[in-house]
Amino acid sequence: MTTPVPGPVRPPATVRPDDARRALVAGSVGNFIEWYEFGIYGYFATVIAAQFFTPEGGSEVEGLVKAYASFALAFFFRPVGAAVFGRFGDRVGRRPALVLVVGLMTGATAMIGVLPTYASIGAAAPWLLTLLRILQGLSAGGEFGGAVSVMTESAPPGRRGLYGAWQSFTVALGLLAGAAVAVVLASVLTTSQLHGWGWRVPFLLTLPLGLVALRLRLRLPADEPPTPAPSPTRGPAGRPRPRRGETVRAVLLGVGRMMGWSAAGYTFLVVLPSYLQNTLGTTFQRALLGTVLANLGFAASILPAGRLSDRIGRRTVMVAGALLVAVLALPLLHLVQDPDGPAYAKGAALFAAGAGVGLMAGPGPAMLAEMFPARVRCTGLGLAYALSNAVFSGCAGLIITEVVARTGNADVPGYYAAATCAVSVAALLTLRGDDHQRALR
Repeated sequence: MTTPVPGPVRPPATVRPDDARRALVAGSVGNFIEWYEFGIYGYFATVIAAQFFTPEGGSEVEGLVKAYASFALAFFFRPVGAAVFGRFGDRVGRRPALVLVVGLMTGATAMIGVLPTYASIGAAAPWLLTLLRILQGLSAGGEFGGAVSVMTESAPPGRRGLYGAWQSFTVALGLLAGAAVAVVLASVLTTSQLHGWGWRVPFLLTLPLGLVALRLRLRLPADEPPTPAPSPTRGPAGRPRPRRGETVRAVLLGVGRMMGWSAAGYTFLVVLPSYLQNTLGTTFQRALLGTVLANLGFAASILPAGRLSDRIGRRTVMVAGALLVAVLALPLLHLVQDPDGPAYAKGAALFAAGAGVGLMAGPGPAMLAEMFPARVRCTGLGLAYALSNAVFSGCAGLIITEVVARTGNADVPGYYAAATCAVSVAALLTLRGDDHQRALR
């Protein structure tokens, strides 16, 4: 691999501790909202399918496939958002980009909570929902690049992995918060109430959360104005600009390194409730409980994994996580499928699956930030993340639901997670062992 040419970046030592903490909180809170929303869409996929994609007399499975198609479409707009908002963040500043994306995400999500259903306005309902999902995809695409850039660039020396891990940790918190809201609503409401109006509540809750995030991001320190380059090929201090081809290669390599994280993460952390209900006949409440256990394992391993990667390197920790999921995905799934299996063993299996994903997700943000120089960092790492999620996360529910329905093979989620993690192992082995010790370019 050709290493992108180093570019200028403000040394971490110049960042005041208060600014570093403020950047960590402001970067994390928007990410929490993003993944809370994407989580609740996944958890309520069967309800959303019934309300927006299943006309009277229609097939429930077909409606669920259409709901996941809308889910996947939003992911395919993430790379567009990463390119647009990432370029904006690299040229104008991290703070204004982060303010824009959290405002767009909050507005689009809250509007889903008041959207009329198929029963009210007919075929226009799924199209309006899909439009709002596209806006969410655009904002989510811009969120990761800006937030991770701010968090890693503000990190004290030797703690970049830990600071970046907070991005992944807020993914877990967002998914857990969404699952908790779903569990509460499913417990206190009847099925008719949940389908009638209860599903709207979690979407509307993003409005106050978004206002808090907006306030925190407006309080971020102003970005240093970008230094204009003296020529088209030379950057400040006579350094060459990063070449487009080198950046593209780094983005594609980043996608490979993230593939297993994206696919296994969505398989075990988001798609699981619908899989358990439609394939194994599990109740909605039990399916959500299983998802909570997987997300708890995910959350428990992220920060320790990020901190460990600051000591022994990103490669060692992430390869261990990818290998763990690749080897154990099918055995763990078989344990969950066993109707006679003890409940505690099934819970432990789901917890372990989430923990394996967390070993990849903890060091992942810092790993991506270290791949790109400052002048293209927002764009580069945002695109790598968005493309990986578009292909391997956004399509996870669609692929798993459709293939299981066509083949009757209940092992599809395990094969999907194992295969993508195996590819990621090969890509992760190209990491240098001392990347965590090098200054950001």
